[in-house]
Amino acid sequence: MKNVVENLIELIRRTSTDLPEDIEAAMRKGLEKEKPGSAAFGALTGMIENIELARSGSTPLCQDTGTPIFYIHYPAGESSRRLGNQIREALVEATRLHYLRPNAVDTRTGKNTGDNTGDDYYPSLHFEEVEGNALTVDLVLKGGGCENVGAEYKLPDKRLNAGRDLEGVRKAVLDAVFQAQGRGCAPGVLGVAVGGDRSTSFMASKEVLLRRLDDVNPDPELDALEKRITEEANTLSIGPMGFGGRTAVLGTKIRTVHRLPASYFVSVSYMCWSYRRRGMTITEDTAVFS
Repeated sequence: MKNVVENLIELIRRTSTDLPEDIEAAMRKGLEKEKPGSAAFGALTGMIENIELARSGSTPLCQDTGTPIFYIHYPAGESSRRLGNQIREALVEATRLHYLRPNAVDTRTGKNTGDNTGDDYYPSLHFEEVEGNALTVDLVLKGGGCENVGAEYKLPDKRLNAGRDLEGVRKAVLDAVFQAQGRGCAPGVLGVAVGGDRSTSFMASKEVLLRRLDDVNPDPELDALEKRITEEANTLSIGPMGFGGRTAVLGTKIRTVHRLPASYFVSVSYMCWSYRRRGMTITEDTAVFS
C-alpha cells in the first residue's frame, strides 16, 4: 500500500473541523426543544453557528482539539509500525497547518512537544489485523473537558443502591451525568461499557463512541436502556453547558465486555457536543471518507 500520510492529514482536517451530520442533526433537534430566549437556547444556537463557521473556514471546532485516538484495521502483510510512523508524521503536519492545537505535554516537566507527538501512549493507537486488502482508520478527537468528567463505578454501589444488573447500570450512568452538571461541554454523548477490568472497560467505553447516534443496538435490552438513559438524563434540568433546559445528552451507546466473577465495572466516557469522529477506508489506493 502506498504512503497514506496525505490521506491521514485529510482525515485529521475533516475530524477537527467538520462535525458529523448525525451529531449536528441531534443538536438542531435539541434546539427545537429549548425555549427561545433562554440560556439553553442561546448556548445551542452559538454551538450550531460555530459548527457552520468551522466547516466553512476549515478551522477547528474547538480550541481544545483533543487527544487523537486512532483505531486502525489493517490488512495482513501491512506493517503496523510503518502505519504508526505515518500517523505521527501526519499529526506533525496537521499541527503545522493549524488543524490541531499542540496538545502533547510532558507530565513531569510540563513541556509541550509542539507537534502532537509524545511517548508510546500519545497519540493513542489501536491496531487490529483484518481479512481483505482494505485499510480502515477511524479517528476520535476527545477533548480534555469531557475526559475530566468521565467516571467508573464498581457495582454493587450502596450509595446509589445499584446492584449488578442493568438497573444498576442505569443508576450509575445517570449519576455520572448528574455529577457532571454540564461540565465537559454539554450536550454530550455517553459511551458506556459494562464489565471488563478497569482498563479494558474504559477502552471499550471510548470505542463504542464510534457508533452513529441514529443506529440501533443489536441487543434489544441494551437498545431500550440506551434510549431510557438519554430520555431520563434530559429530565435532570441540566441542559446545555449546565444552563438548565432539556438537552443535556444527545445519545447513549452501551456495550458489554466479559469480566471476572469478582468484578462488575460500569465505565462512562463522556463526549462533548463537539463530538469529533471521522473514518477513512483505503482500497487499491483510493480513499473514501465517512
